[in-house]
Amino acid sequence: MSLTEVKLTYLERAARVKLMIFDVDGVLTDGSLHYGVEGEALKTFNVQDGLGIKLIQEAGIDTAIISARKSPQVIKRAADLGINHLHQGGHDKLTPFNALLAKTGLTAEQVGFIGDDVVDLPILTRVGFAVAVPNGRQEVLERAHHTTVAYGGKGAVREVCELLMHAQGSYERVMAQFLV
Repeated sequence: MSLTEVKLTYLERAARVKLMIFDVDGVLTDGSLHYGVEGEALKTFNVQDGLGIKLIQEAGIDTAIISARKSPQVIKRAADLGINHLHQGGHDKLTPFNALLAKTGLTAEQVGFIGDDVVDLPILTRVGFAVAVPNGRQEVLERAHHTTVAYGGKGAVREVCELLMHAQGSYERVMAQFLV
């Protein structure tokens, strides 16, 4: 890492983001798994987080999910939100991350990622804007450029989305449709 990289503030890093990647369990959800009678795992997503994702898409930021767990609920949620890139299954998150960079033509410095656990570190330590949730593992918190105030599944994603829009100067334009 160059001296210039070290001196960048988290807002300067957020201003460069063209693609925001989200982990699921512990970030888009609170990390709890509820099992139904048939043994299926149920997930609860935060509606305000979902709107935040839609808003950054309107602001021109592409979105992706890379999750270690595989579930049909995540496929449905990604489709509902218009998330263009989805990879599920496997603790190796670096391979799909590298494939996503190749597919989009972006550099790691143009990517943001929000995670909470050690399986997220291979991506978190490479992106230009690394975000952790406050209840994330210590190893994640120590390596993040920014830590949200809100917890995963409880508004952390919305907080990051609004931060991105403020840092990139698109907040007022995107929010104008609601603030009439």
